[in-house]
Amino acid sequence: MKYKIYTDGACSGNPGIGGWGAVILVPNAEPVYLHGGSNKTTNNQMELIAAIKVLQYFDESKIIKLHTDSQYVKNGIEIWIHNWKKNGWKTVAKKPVKNKELWEELDLQISKHKINWQWIKGHAGNKFNEIADSLARKYIENN
Repeated sequence: MKYKIYTDGACSGNPGIGGWGAVILVPNAEPVYLHGGSNKTTNNQMELIAAIKVLQYFDESKIIKLHTDSQYVKNGIEIWIHNWKKNGWKTVAKKPVKNKELWEELDLQISKHKINWQWIKGHAGNKFNEIADSLARKYIENN
């Protein structure tokens, strides 16, 4: 059974108050909506946390098509992380990788699943991306 997931992060100020949201499309069932946030964060941290939290939702291994509008998350997990780990969590410029703890947690979470990462353009009318964005903004609006 394959799950489709949409994640998004949002921030008011960078750093500032931020939220994350996720939509899990469950075959033959109602969608699952997850969201949360932090009072002092960045947009990139919220994008990462959205992916982490949605993967933590599952108790067992799943086949997932994960849609994100964050090139940072998609490129980071598919391309950059391999060299970061080889280089002791340093960038090509020999600087420490930002959000290292979140990248390590995301790396741990993806090891439990078979994931096909998909980048989608944000704010372009994709129904479930818009819902994920709305869920991410909920935390900002309520705090």
